[in-house]
Amino acid sequence: MIYAIRTTTGQEKNVAEFLASKAEKEMIEIYSILATEDLKGYLLVEAPNRGAVEDLVRKTFKVKGIVPGESSVEELDHLLSHHKIIDSIDKGNIVELISGPFKGERARVMRVDKHKEEITLELIDAAVPIPVTVGVEQVKIISKNS
Repeated sequence: MIYAIRTTTGQEKNVAEFLASKAEKEMIEIYSILATEDLKGYLLVEAPNRGAVEDLVRKTFKVKGIVPGESSVEELDHLLSHHKIIDSIDKGNIVELISGPFKGERARVMRVDKHKEEITLELIDAAVPIPVTVGVEQVKIISKNS
């Protein structure tokens, strides 16, 4: 079964790595731990029962608790299937830069290069519109306006 664990937002990967090493060191029966960009503030843990997950998260820094209930892999298939973000970005979308020198800036997508997985943006708050080309991993979609 799959269990969801609430964590401090932004610390999902650190907590996942810590829990994985704790499970190995203390020989807690955990099958897998997933930290995904789509679930901010949550981890997914595959374990035989809730008791194993409770043992895993007990006295763990930055873990806020276990979400009540359980899920199956089939219910979470949409989170586990690989999809490229480039396929969901279109010309005219508004994005926020999440890394690089323009981190935190909002921009309008001017061109999408699916082969190189790059997009050309125009910063919204810039005094002079200058095209900036970045990799798709450096942005998150804010709105799908065209």
